[in-house]
Amino acid sequence: MILAASLNSALGSAGLLLMLAATTFGAFSTAWAVIVGNRRVLRQAPVYAGLAFAGAVLATVMMQRALITRDFSIAYVQQVGATTTPALYNIAAMWSALEGSILLWVLVLALFTAAVAWRFHRRRDDPLVGWAMVVMFAISAFFAFVSFGPASPFAAGPPVPVGFDGPGPNPLLQNHILVMFHPPILYLGYVGFTVPFAFAIAALITGRVGEGWLMETRRWALFSWAFLTIGILLGGWWSYEVLGWGGVWAWDPVENASLMPWLTATAYIHSVLVQERRGMLRVWNLSLLVATFALTILGTFITRSGIINSVHAFGAGDVEGYLLGLFFVVVVVSLALIAWRGDRLRSPGAIDSPISREGAFLANNLLFTVFAFIILLGTLFPLFIELIQERRTVVGGPYFDRLSMPLGMLMLFLMGVAPVLPWRKASGELLRQRLYWPAWAGVAALAIAVISGAEGWAPLAAFALAGFAAGSALRQLVLATRRQGWRGFVGRANGGMVVHLGVIMIAVGLAASNSYTQSATIPLTVGVEQSWAGHTFELVRVSETVDQRASVVKAEVLLDGRRVYEPAITKYLKLGQDIGTPSVRTGFTSDVYLTLDGTLRPSPGDTSVTLRVFVKPMIMWLWIGGGLMAFGTLLAAFPNRWHRRPTDPVSAPIERSPSAPVR
Repeated sequence: MILAASLNSALGSAGLLLMLAATTFGAFSTAWAVIVGNRRVLRQAPVYAGLAFAGAVLATVMMQRALITRDFSIAYVQQVGATTTPALYNIAAMWSALEGSILLWVLVLALFTAAVAWRFHRRRDDPLVGWAMVVMFAISAFFAFVSFGPASPFAAGPPVPVGFDGPGPNPLLQNHILVMFHPPILYLGYVGFTVPFAFAIAALITGRVGEGWLMETRRWALFSWAFLTIGILLGGWWSYEVLGWGGVWAWDPVENASLMPWLTATAYIHSVLVQERRGMLRVWNLSLLVATFALTILGTFITRSGIINSVHAFGAGDVEGYLLGLFFVVVVVSLALIAWRGDRLRSPGAIDSPISREGAFLANNLLFTVFAFIILLGTLFPLFIELIQERRTVVGGPYFDRLSMPLGMLMLFLMGVAPVLPWRKASGELLRQRLYWPAWAGVAALAIAVISGAEGWAPLAAFALAGFAAGSALRQLVLATRRQGWRGFVGRANGGMVVHLGVIMIAVGLAASNSYTQSATIPLTVGVEQSWAGHTFELVRVSETVDQRASVVKAEVLLDGRRVYEPAITKYLKLGQDIGTPSVRTGFTSDVYLTLDGTLRPSPGDTSVTLRVFVKPMIMWLWIGGGLMAFGTLLAAFPNRWHRRPTDPVSAPIERSPSAPVR
């Protein structure tokens, strides 16, 4: 066992050291090769990327081996390992605490670095690609250093007695399968934005700030955005299924940390269309991309610094200073490069009319940026107050709800208007013609909501605007399929309309669930049927299952006389902690959400329990909408056969000059 333990730690640390050496040497040698024009050295960049990826894989494999073999000579395994942890959650234990989560970040970053090196291996002589690799190597070296040094998952732990067993992962991270997928997918979104960021910095360094780098990084940005979107939705689903409070989003600081880069990335994905079409908004696009990457680093700092209390956050570690330093370096260097290239970043054209597609995209940029700033202010304000006045304060849901609601309404309105607007300028007659059916769709959605019993100006306005936006998206898709058949769904514009439909479904689901949720606390007795909100509840019995890991007490509740549901309270024996597990009947129009009152743990054989019940409308629309967004992103990533594209935009030596006419 001693040999196995030393093998896990030694090989894991060796893997991280290999990645650190490969990325550090790769960054310096590639930068030197680009500066002096040494093509032979420049062509070695993929080798360094491959070595770095091999080192990250080796470290990850050894960490997993240490967890599987319960190698308690390693401090991290002492912290999150346990012989009673099921295999699935034992794998996920790697990213259940700070050091392992950094290792997962390292693995994903090494994967993207190797993928970029492989994708552009035929153009590795291009200075733009070379500088992009330098940036990716430098960022990879930073995280490899953090994982090898201050946040090493392979650090030796104190001696433990024979028969020692660890506590296992956080109980909240070992009672739902989503913990296996939510963090890795979220990391693919976070880390994926390193690629377009690296090419943006490379474009600024080389002065090639036209549209070439955008074309080659479009799919990287699009897929990273999709992974971030899916990761956020899976986090909401996990919260709904695990935490027992009946909601999907609580404006938690860690939730906000993932939403902020999503907002700026969404603005960027829309805004690049204007630059590709008109050569405009260059500074906007670079700033949005820098903001997105910087916010991922800031979110990592918030999550891993221990400065906030959250069910999603990790404990305090030794990495907060490094992460904060990286954040400031990214911001300062990026802004300095943008200022340096200010003359070249001047747009060759101007917005002819605010009532145009580019005008709508600019308004969209402003809304998303303001939204991100509001969330950033609400998230960091308590930290500033604590730092300055040494007192704790809380910015809660009312602040975010009150300020985000009007922005959400405006976004839905723009989603309805922007797709029908032409480039440059729109006439009043054209708008009346193109908005006719979307407007009627909005009226129909409002009528359906009123007939269904909806009330209150805010949700009714949300339903009407959602119908308006959906009508606009469907109009675009119908016209496309008339012209091109089913192939009309493929391509950026129409794939984007499918994404819009997914967003609209999520907006409707959130508006309905937040406005019309019903909740009650119902005492149940065995054999006695209780009625509430059109449903019946009957306690069948209280049962208990016990194993080496946990004691689970279940209340078997017959819902509407059809099926038994089992809300439970699980006591993890090593930690002595009670964790509630809700039971949910999911439907297209509403969910019935059952959870036991956590203040009083029932015992097996009890004849009564206290049940907390939520009836939540249209929750399923959130998950269906997320699936539509993923499908639409896939459609948008691949141009149809009518889409023409430059064959080699990255290596094109000629960029449009600031004075060149726009055609």
